[in-house]
Amino acid sequence: MAFTVSLFDLDLPAQEISALGDLLDASEWKRAAAFHFERDRNRYIARRGQIREELALRIGCAPVELPIVPDSNGKPYLPDMPQLRFSLSHSDGRCLFTTSEDAEIGCDIERLKAEHARPAVAERFFAPEEVAALKALPSDQWTQGFFNCWTRKEAYVKALGLGLAYPLESFAVTVSPGQPPRLLRGEHPCAMAAVDAGPGFCGAVVTLTVPV
Repeated sequence: MAFTVSLFDLDLPAQEISALGDLLDASEWKRAAAFHFERDRNRYIARRGQIREELALRIGCAPVELPIVPDSNGKPYLPDMPQLRFSLSHSDGRCLFTTSEDAEIGCDIERLKAEHARPAVAERFFAPEEVAALKALPSDQWTQGFFNCWTRKEAYVKALGLGLAYPLESFAVTVSPGQPPRLLRGEHPCAMAAVDAGPGFCGAVVTLTVPV
């Protein structure tokens, strides 16, 4: 399945934040105003503004004219061009944005933080075979393996359009560094790819090979 990948920096100069803010609609401005901290508010504006610019280039219209609305599960889409599916994820000032006209798509990006990659978290959210594969890794590969698993699972459920409402233990993915990303067990066939999200980050993209 063909897809595009873009990476956006969200920590931008005030002048760029102001220009991107001019592209947001009223609902996005309401969401931006709800953030308590300026950094979070600016990152939201940077994220939404750059996504609008990217989609506008694909469609051929002004970014401010794009109607972006959530579906019944909260996944954003373009009602005027529903065949253009897209997904976004952000972590620590970086945003991953993917699009596809062939299939439903999901993506996830995470900062590689060892303090978050705890065995107790894996045992709570991951499938038994994933936990076993992680425990078999050398200790210096645990963090990378944990986030390989996390991003691939997040991207999968986002492609389904269900988010964390879909039980994460009900399917399994590969986790080992160097092992090709793929679905080992799951109800919905898909193609899975790792994304080079830059040093200190882990990213994944999933496209469904059969419509849900």
